Amino acid sequence: CVAPLNGGVWVCLSSRKTMNFALPRTLHRPFTLGFVALPILLAACGGGGGESGPQTISIDFAAKAGTQVAKCGTTLTGLGSGAVSAELHDLRFYVSNVALISDTGASVPVTLTVNDWQNSQVALIDLEDASGACAAAGTAALNTAIKGTVPAGNYNGVKFTVGVPSSLNHTDYAVATKPMDVKALAWSWQAGRKFAQIEVNPAGGVARPAPAAAGTTFYTHLGSTGCTGNPVTGETVSCERSNRMDVTMASFNVAAQKLVLDLAELYKGTNLNADLGGAVGCMSGTTDPECPSIFKALQIDLASGKSINGGASQTVFRAEAK
Repeated sequence: CVAPLNGGVWVCLSSRKTMNFALPRTLHRPFTLGFVALPILLAACGGGGGESGPQTISIDFAAKAGTQVAKCGTTLTGLGSGAVSAELHDLRFYVSNVALISDTGASVPVTLTVNDWQNSQVALIDLEDASGACAAAGTAALNTAIKGTVPAGNYNGVKFTVGVPSSLNHTDYAVATKPMDVKALAWSWQAGRKFAQIEVNPAGGVARPAPAAAGTTFYTHLGSTGCTGNPVTGETVSCERSNRMDVTMASFNVAAQKLVLDLAELYKGTNLNADLGGAVGCMSGTTDPECPSIFKALQIDLASGKSINGGASQTVFRAEAK
């Protein structure tokens, strides 16, 4: 609606037609118009609505090692039990079951916006940019946020799972749609996925038991293990240990804060310069000597593969101001 023209005629524009409203001459006075006619006409034009519609949100992620920003091409110091220096080699992870916690304590699922980084169930967070030591298998494109909507309301917490639902996990990456088509995140068995691929190159390398040669990269790969069934032939895949990491943060302001993955917390009890057996680093093996301390940080029971207390005590992820 536009201001009254000479003679007291209001003009309202709609998608269908122009509506002319002739006001009584008594409403031509500014006092009467401002406090009576204007609210009525704004209501007729649809003003003041939308308070109960969906709320668009962005859950932002970043990586640090304590207070140091963790990015490709930058040396991080004081990592692990040996307080070694290291360079990031890869940092990517899948997120599912995303929900905000309302002021009443209810978990409200986030409706994910479908794009190259998200389908309706899973988002891929990619914090490496293929520079420095990340060049070997990385990609230049970054994705640092989950995009979606929630019903209008007040929210003061967040919940999510680092992992891929079973229905999407055991599929062929080569024919999958984005973001499930990343070759670097494909397991070599049961056509599963690495839920998280976090890798660092520690100064001095990674010593291994003889006769194995020292390694360059300490690998942390999280994924389901003890799996049987061949999805290529149509068999249903069943895994003894799901190894999905649940995260629950009762205090999180989605508008003002971001979620930080802290490598210092992940490797707090780990000597990055030594691998005592099994795969180099931890690749989710129950007998791998490097996995107990890392799974403790992730709050996943290594023997059963189940999340501990919904991830309420995990310290790998924390909230910080944007």
